[in-house]
Amino acid sequence: MSKELANVESFELDHTAVKASYVRLAGKTKGSHGDIVYKYDIRFCQPNESHMDMPGLHSLEHLMAGIIRNHLDNVIDIGPMGCQTGFYMSVLNNDSYDDVLVALEKTLKDVLEADEVPACNPKQCGWAANHSLEGAKEIASWMLDGKEEWSQVFAGER
Repeated sequence: MSKELANVESFELDHTAVKASYVRLAGKTKGSHGDIVYKYDIRFCQPNESHMDMPGLHSLEHLMAGIIRNHLDNVIDIGPMGCQTGFYMSVLNNDSYDDVLVALEKTLKDVLEADEVPACNPKQCGWAANHSLEGAKEIASWMLDGKEEWSQVFAGER
């Protein structure tokens, strides 16, 4: 590769030292007009040991994209990590970690109550055949099971 890559925060994280499931502030970026974007690493699975299956992850993405906005203001986006171990969520001008945890818990509980995957059709989704509501619910349940440890990113942390 001829060009040097910019510093990518997730590439600096020691993925062998973290203990999923967790929620961590991965970075914040201040805009030229004073707005601040907060980026969260919402890790569902232990890196390099497990991952979410694609149909369940895809459906969970669709569900969380709409539902989390009912529980947290100023969500810019929430999307899956390519490694299939979690999601990144960006929030504008809301620095409350506790608000994020509460919103995530409420969102995942709502996922467990869902009876369909929103926008699960060829017009609204680029891979509409690749969904699993039951898979999304299973993943949401795993994450909720680890809720008491969401604030502990590294093994042994209290």
